[in-house]
Amino acid sequence: MIRRNPHGEYPKIDNTSYIDNTALIIGAVKIGKNVFVGPGAVIRADEPSSSITIQDNCNIQDRVIIHALENSSVLVEENTSLAHGCIIHGPCKISKNCFVGFGSVVFNAEISNDVFIKHLVVVDGVSIPPERVIESCTLITNKDKTNNLQTSDQSLKKFAGTVVRTNLDLVKKYKKHDGKINLSKRCCFLKKN
Repeated sequence: MIRRNPHGEYPKIDNTSYIDNTALIIGAVKIGKNVFVGPGAVIRADEPSSSITIQDNCNIQDRVIIHALENSSVLVEENTSLAHGCIIHGPCKISKNCFVGFGSVVFNAEISNDVFIKHLVVVDGVSIPPERVIESCTLITNKDKTNNLQTSDQSLKKFAGTVVRTNLDLVKKYKKHDGKINLSKRCCFLKKN
């Protein structure tokens, strides 16, 4: 569902992007080209003077929540993946080529280019330098913790790139079929003996 916020602002979505019909997008939201927004995602800019921008080639997977507080913004730059069930809460900036893993929370933070955040991570009130990896189940809430982060390796960068390409392919396929899949061709039925 795509709808206005209480201030009359309506989402602006590039027609090359795919929005699942169970996703909810409200208010001052701008979505660029070739973005995949999966089932159950919520992207909500409904508080006064809040905004959300998702740039080209991003994927916002199932049950992701993106919300901006009053007088704040969320920016998700190109080729970034927000994996299933993560929460991105403004004020927040996530730069290019980033990956945010399952169930992770990013709030009041700035994430630089090529950062790989694994699963069930909390990043709150800090800036993360470029090309870092944050291991699963880690809490990052001060500069001392950001200074100790390891550099992301090639295998993580390759994985992040694969996720982006997979979701770009999904955008094309869903757009081609307009979100409708012929179940008679996709399911098999058991015969009675």
